Amino acid sequence: MTVLVLLRHGESIWNKENRFTGWTDVDLSPKGVDEARQAGVILRNKGFIFDLAFTSVLIRAERTLEIVLDEMNLKGVEIFKSWRLNERHYGALQGLNKAETAKRYGEEQVAIWRRAYAVPPPALTKDDDRFPGYDLLYKDVNRNDLPLGESLKDTVDRFLPYWQDSIEPYLRKQKRIIIVAHGNTLRALVKYLDGVSEEDIVKLDIPTGVPLVYELDDALKPVKSYYLEK
Repeated sequence: MTVLVLLRHGESIWNKENRFTGWTDVDLSPKGVDEARQAGVILRNKGFIFDLAFTSVLIRAERTLEIVLDEMNLKGVEIFKSWRLNERHYGALQGLNKAETAKRYGEEQVAIWRRAYAVPPPALTKDDDRFPGYDLLYKDVNRNDLPLGESLKDTVDRFLPYWQDSIEPYLRKQKRIIIVAHGNTLRALVKYLDGVSEEDIVKLDIPTGVPLVYELDDALKPVKSYYLEK
């Protein structure tokens, strides 16, 4: 049996401010740092050890992983970073306060943008400063692959090939892996692993800073999954 741990980064500054974050590269809040530390303590106390770690290129996920490994006293863990593990791109909504956006566009419309599986938010234009093509983090990524806005379906489509090509092969070699990423990329993976329907996945929330453990059989199908509490 293979064990995989998923962890959503700790609370970010914009999580705290109730803003659409997406690919905006904001840091952890003080609470988020504490959540990351607590996750590391829990994993250490439960006896977890990792050979490899995967995370996005966004600082809130990278820093969460760094804190977790430090709390676990794990050195030399090989870390892979990919933009394909980034949060869902919220397009023209990025940076906006969620409550103020609901007042402007109506709660029903914002709920559709946030929760409908295949409906993307209003898109950026490529001359918008928020377009990832202007960010040096993505200088090696084909500009045509960089999103102007994503639905959850788009996030699934962006993430799954990376899972299948870059993570699954290590799991088949019995490597002990932790993935530290974001609410929507982890929902994409949960949808795939558990076969969650499009209707049900939009209702699923993954809490910040709480390790989610998957026990997988030889075919990498879940035997069981559970959150680790104190």
